[in-house]
Amino acid sequence: MRVLLQRVSRAEVRVGGAVIGEIGRGFCLLAGYTATDTEAENRWMAEKVTGLRLFTDAEGKMNLGLEEVEGALLVVSQFTLYGDVAKGRRPSFIDAAPPEQARALYLQFIDLLRAQGVDVATGEFGADMAVDLVNDGPVTLWLER
Repeated sequence: MRVLLQRVSRAEVRVGGAVIGEIGRGFCLLAGYTATDTEAENRWMAEKVTGLRLFTDAEGKMNLGLEEVEGALLVVSQFTLYGDVAKGRRPSFIDAAPPEQARALYLQFIDLLRAQGVDVATGEFGADMAVDLVNDGPVTLWLER
């Protein structure tokens, strides 16, 4: 499982021009899966993401978590995180999980995040989505399990 996390002051995802998910302060997560991923990776990632302290305190240090800043998550499926461009000019997605498996893992990940007590907005699995966000920092992390 791979997640690209961006700390944001706001983020939204649109499908066909309509906003289907939006948050204020929080993290925008692009989540991708490979064929060997299981619930274990999802569980680890949900606990890791919701436990990160990436918001600045009064002294300007990254010391506050989502709960302390009343932050939320926007989770968007992103199979291209497993794109391989080592050879040729066109990416290979052979390492990405098949859509049926990835969909189940994506939905499970959302459930696990919500079980952590965090507000979660989402994209639409498999849809052509437009994500609009305002980076806060910017702070961007690559998480992999």
